[in-house]
Amino acid sequence: MAPHGEMQIFRETTEAPRSAAGGPLEQTFIEQAAHRAWWSLVVRGVLAIVVGVLIIARPMQTVAAFALVIALWALMQGIVTIVHAFDIRRVAPHWWLMLLSGAIGTAFGLAALYYYPALSLAFVLVWAVWWLAIGGISWIMVALFERHLGMSWGWTMTWGILGIIMAVVAFGNPPATLAALMALLAAFAIGGGVLLLIGATRVRHVGKEIKARSVRQAPLPHPVAR
Repeated sequence: MAPHGEMQIFRETTEAPRSAAGGPLEQTFIEQAAHRAWWSLVVRGVLAIVVGVLIIARPMQTVAAFALVIALWALMQGIVTIVHAFDIRRVAPHWWLMLLSGAIGTAFGLAALYYYPALSLAFVLVWAVWWLAIGGISWIMVALFERHLGMSWGWTMTWGILGIIMAVVAFGNPPATLAALMALLAAFAIGGGVLLLIGATRVRHVGKEIKARSVRQAPLPHPVAR
């Protein structure tokens, strides 16, 4: 094929066709994508707010559901890890470590379902205490390092000590710890839902701007010769 013919085919295939509304087809795709994104953000935002409200309205049922989710998540994650370990056993010399991790996760998931909901809630409690303790120790170490460098270290040390105290309180009062975790989940759910709805309004506004721009750029109809 001659070079001129190849260039002609390239122009024909890369030229944006016109949609029924008169704008480029690319703008139509963008409008449809913006509309789908708007619906997705609205649905996710509303669901997040509903979940947050349900956590506040029915805390006990939410705690039970949360424990069930943890048990099922650990079980499914363990099974997937075991399958993945067998998939990579020919190329990974330490595949048995992944197999062991999957077996532990699967065993925990089964035990959490058998001892539902006590084991899952105990896991959440231990995780929260561990996170607070590690955070407090880390802040204290940073404060000591700042003191060694001659920097201001008082507030950093205060946050570290506060983290250790919160870990001890959380370990000694499990019901209050679970209530605080549920409150945090509710706050994150409601706040995240509100942010998603705000994002949906922004996306819808952008979609309207794109549609208005495509209408303004639509070519005028050619006069019909008589």
